[in-house]
Amino acid sequence: MSKKIRYFDYNATHPPFTDILVKIQNDYFSDFYNPSGPTRFSLARQGKIEEARKTLESYTGKPAKEFVFSSTGTEANHLLTKSIRGKFSGSAIVSSLEHSSLYSALEFAGFDFQKIRSLPSGEIDLDHLEGLLKINPSPIFILQVANESGVIQPLEKVYLLAQKYSVPLFSDLMQSFGKIKVPFEFLDGFTFSGHKIGAGMGASGTWIRSDLISEKEYAIFRGGNQENNHRAGTENSPSILSLSEVLKHRILKQKEKNELLKCFQTQIEAVLEKCNCKIIGKNANRISSTSFCILPTDDVDFFMIGNGRSRFCNFYRFFLQV
Repeated sequence: MSKKIRYFDYNATHPPFTDILVKIQNDYFSDFYNPSGPTRFSLARQGKIEEARKTLESYTGKPAKEFVFSSTGTEANHLLTKSIRGKFSGSAIVSSLEHSSLYSALEFAGFDFQKIRSLPSGEIDLDHLEGLLKINPSPIFILQVANESGVIQPLEKVYLLAQKYSVPLFSDLMQSFGKIKVPFEFLDGFTFSGHKIGAGMGASGTWIRSDLISEKEYAIFRGGNQENNHRAGTENSPSILSLSEVLKHRILKQKEKNELLKCFQTQIEAVLEKCNCKIIGKNANRISSTSFCILPTDDVDFFMIGNGRSRFCNFYRFFLQV
């Protein structure tokens, strides 16, 4: 039996771009200085982190100084909710499609929240959202791409409602950042993570519109002045630099990659439907790297065991990428 693993779970984590990560790691072996130190060597290392921030500025159009690096997407979501809590009444409106870390982050920051219903298409119910806004205008939290179905949420329409009711719009971009076009101009805050795009684990990011921040030095962890006093602790500079370099690589190849993925998605889903699988959100606007289907069997455990023995990794969600 072949020992090669057929990996499909890219939405959980993208395999690393090894050439980029090896290059960054080799650089670290000789330039390993603490970015927070007072020496010129440390300052040079910090300078590389600031260059990574400028990469984010170039990609998003948002000021470099307003990005905060942390370790995971979960931490990034907690930083987002923590930073704005003092500006709002404690109420929020959130989609029913979010990663559990976003709900926990809202609870951690002291928000009570109402969930927006979802439609059979996999999109949020905009009429229900407006109904919630009429009752209690509150900050809106909606991811751009649903983690399971890959359905792209109508952020432009949500933005128009946010403007109508004078509330900010925040988004978890874990599945879209560096993969598809992101309407950054509609967002008042967002989060993203390096390992979702193949940059390895250890670096994530948060951006918040500066006038929405409730404390000048908002933070979860304190005790150091790193990240402009927003995230105490020595920065994981190799992971931050990997995020920046992989992002630049992906931007250049984004259109080509998505066209290829769309071809794969169409072929795979045609075979699945011949096997009586039901594709969720088939006619919705979806990211081309994700297919979510209902299997025509109740023996899911045996199906999973069989896939594992055949060396398929997490094939149960049929996530695909290249």
